[in-house]
Formats: sequence, structure tokens, C-alpha cells
Amino acid sequence: MSTKEKLLEIVGAENFSDQPEVLKKYSSDFSLVPPGAPNYVVKAKDASQVQKVVRFANENLIPVVPVSSLVHFHGAAIPKQGGIVLDLTRMDRILEIDESNRRVRIEAGVTWEKLTKELKKKGFRMIMPLLPHPDRSVLTDYLEREVPTNTVYDYGEPTQSMEVVWPTGEIFRTGSASVNGYPDSKSKGANPSGPGIDFYRLLQGAQGTMGVVTWANFKIESIPKIDKIFFAGLEDLAYIQEFLYRLLPRRIGQECVLLNNIDLAILISENKTDFEKLLSILPTWTLILVVSGLFRRPEEKIAYEENFLSQVVKNEFRKIPLSESLPNVPGIGRKLLSMLRHPWPSEKPYWKNLWKGGFQSLFFITRPVSAPMYVEIVKEVAARNGYPMKDVGIYIQPIEHNRGCQMEFTFFYDPANEMEKAMIAQLYRSAATALFNKGALFSRPYGELAPMVYERATSYTTALKRVKKIFDPQNIMNPGNLCF
Repeated sequence: MSTKEKLLEIVGAENFSDQPEVLKKYSSDFSLVPPGAPNYVVKAKDASQVQKVVRFANENLIPVVPVSSLVHFHGAAIPKQGGIVLDLTRMDRILEIDESNRRVRIEAGVTWEKLTKELKKKGFRMIMPLLPHPDRSVLTDYLEREVPTNTVYDYGEPTQSMEVVWPTGEIFRTGSASVNGYPDSKSKGANPSGPGIDFYRLLQGAQGTMGVVTWANFKIESIPKIDKIFFAGLEDLAYIQEFLYRLLPRRIGQECVLLNNIDLAILISENKTDFEKLLSILPTWTLILVVSGLFRRPEEKIAYEENFLSQVVKNEFRKIPLSESLPNVPGIGRKLLSMLRHPWPSEKPYWKNLWKGGFQSLFFITRPVSAPMYVEIVKEVAARNGYPMKDVGIYIQPIEHNRGCQMEFTFFYDPANEMEKAMIAQLYRSAATALFNKGALFSRPYGELAPMVYERATSYTTALKRVKKIFDPQNIMNPGNLCF
């Protein structure tokens, strides 16, 4: 039986394609990674079909690239060696909303837009990254360790347990979902640990190279009873970071983000004219901080946090212009608070595409105190490559009460301009090298960043390859990514 015949047998003719126009849809994404087409696309409906496809591919040494949506930003879902794209978008069921344990179990194809709407009906929300694409898979973003806007330690790891099809075809469940009879058991799957080790960590950041996750349990949180949003616009990044070091370790605030004027103007502008106006009046940096009260004595919690904020500003950081609005930007508080709790609106182009049509983002983990240094490094590299620093979007996301932060530099470009695309690609490589040499931690190295990272971490790379050999001895799962 040929590969085509076998795949047709597994998923049916309506869920199989080898037509060039269909294959092309899976050959590229929002990134500058070169295109690469698969040989076949199959759309599985459940774990059984996933298992059959993966097992057949393993037996016949055919690459498998799992995708949970058609929205990708870093090239990790572009087939590097052809093979089968295993499309999981049909698997889009919200399997369970467990209000008592603040947990939701979802399939791989559930999008941010769908899940946010369903949870809101029951008074819950996801702790989400900054304005995710509405059509992007929630499960994929959590597997890829996208950093949430909420800095509270308890929400830093939303993943609990999951079901995975290993590259050899076995189905495995992690954590407390591994007990006999799950989900029809007393175990609710809320504990991510066990059996023996935290197997779910093997799947995080693996870019589909370790297995196919079919469903997962994630933490959810109640929608706050009361929210207040505060802003502080400043030119001095180092001073803002000192303020956050004083503030966030005391567990003050929920969402906390720091945006430069480019990124903030894009987020809140209504059109190009509005964007240009905002760009001229917004400060270089804007700190956005949300304090919230949940079910237990929300008024008192808000009052306590407001009092702490006012005392710190009054006695220690008098240069911080903390207020509930931004000068010359009326109504921004209500607008941004809603934005921080929802994915990007589906009726609009994705926010990073609004300005010039294309973008390339470079992100890494560092200490907050080092942020000003990295801004200067990118400024120097951008100047050498002929890209104005005033056009670079910068987003700084504090992590775990400001123990660390993720810095993201976004270079915007016109995708129809080939010379500009080439320049951005060179800028991206140069900036990544310069930042890496100064200690930037690329914890999620995509595309051409992967060799740079793994070549310098030889012992880790060796261990990773050994693990890969155990779970994927034929190297069929998304080959060409990470160090595989």
C-alpha cells in the first residue's frame, strides 16, 4: 500500500490532500524562514488517528510536522524535509471546564478566540500572553512557553497535564492524568508532576520534535471583581526597572507590561493618522500595571495595593508619574484593560502586521537590570544596518515578580520589498549575535538561532540528542528544528 493510500485509509479523502495549492498553505508563515512544502497534509479528528499516522510514518521513515493552527511566527512548523503535515485543527473541542479546580482541558486545535469566549460565560479567564492571535492554538502557545502578562509566580506555569503521542506511536499521559480510568476518575489531572519525572517538560519548547500533544489541562482564573489600571510614562528605562524591583516582589499587581512608543501606538491606534499622532505624543516608555480584586474582600485588596503604590511613589520614586490615565490619550485605561484580557480582534489584521505589513521579532530572557544595556546594543546594530531605532518596537515583560524579564525587539518591514526583507534578515542575525555575546538567554531558539545556541551548549546539546534518540529513534518528528 502506498503512502497516499494508507493516509487516505486513516483520515478519509475529505481530510487528505497532496494538491499543490493546499501544500503551499503549509509551506510558509509570518517569519522570514525559507519556505518548505510537505508532500501530504492530513487532518486528524482524534488521538487514535494521530497515533495511526505517526506509527505509519515511524515505520516508513517519513517526517511528520504537527500543526495546531495555521498561524505561526517563527518557522518551526515549516516542513524542512517534506513529509506529512499532521493538521490538528479539527481537534478543537473544549473537553472540560472544571470550576472547582480552576482547570480547563482542551484539544490541540482550540484557539484563543474560542476559549476566551467560552470561559467568559462561566466567569473565568486564561492567564495569557500579550494579545495572542485569535486563530492561534492555545495549547501551542503554552507548549512554546509564551510569557504571560501576569507576573504573579502562581501563574508562571499554566500547564498541568497532557496526552501525547510519542514518535513511535504510543499514547502517554503525564502528571495526575496518567492514573487508570482518567478522566472518569477521582484524579482531575491538575497536578503536572509524575509519574517519576515531569514528562511534560520534554514537550515544552520542543517545537514539535518530541511528540504530538492531543489535549492538555491548563490553569484558569476567575475574572476579577474589581480592576484598576495604572500608567507611568518615562524616558529613563533604568529608573522604571528600579521601581519594578521595589514593587513586584511584594506581589503588587497582576498584569504588568512595559512598552515603547512604537508598540503602544500600534496597539491603541485606530488608523495610520491616529498612529502617527500617538507616536508624537507618547513617552519613550510606558509602564502598564493592573491591580485586581478577586472574590475575597476585593475592595480591601485594591485599597491595600493602591496605598502601597502611593507610598512607594511618594517616598522613594517621586519621578514616577503614576496615574490612571496617560496625558493626551483619553480613555486608554478602559481600552487597554480589555485588550490585556482578550486575544487580538479577529476582524483586524494582527497587530504586528498593522504598520508595515511584516515583522520579525527577536526575544530572549535576561535580568531586568540589564535591559537598558540591551537596548543600546540593538541601537548600535540597527544603525550599522541602516534601520532607524525609532522604528523598532520594544516590549519588556517582567517574569515572576521581576526575577527576570523577556525582552522583545520587533523589526517592521514591507513584505513586498525584497531589499528591505534582506536587510531585516541581516539585522536580525547581527542583533541576535551581539545580544547573545552579551549574555542574552535565547531560551526558545527558532530557525537560524538554534545552531548559534546549541553549538555553545555542547553538554546540553549532547544530552538533548540522547533524549531525542530514546523517544524518536527514527528522527521523524519535525526534523531540522532545534539541534535535530
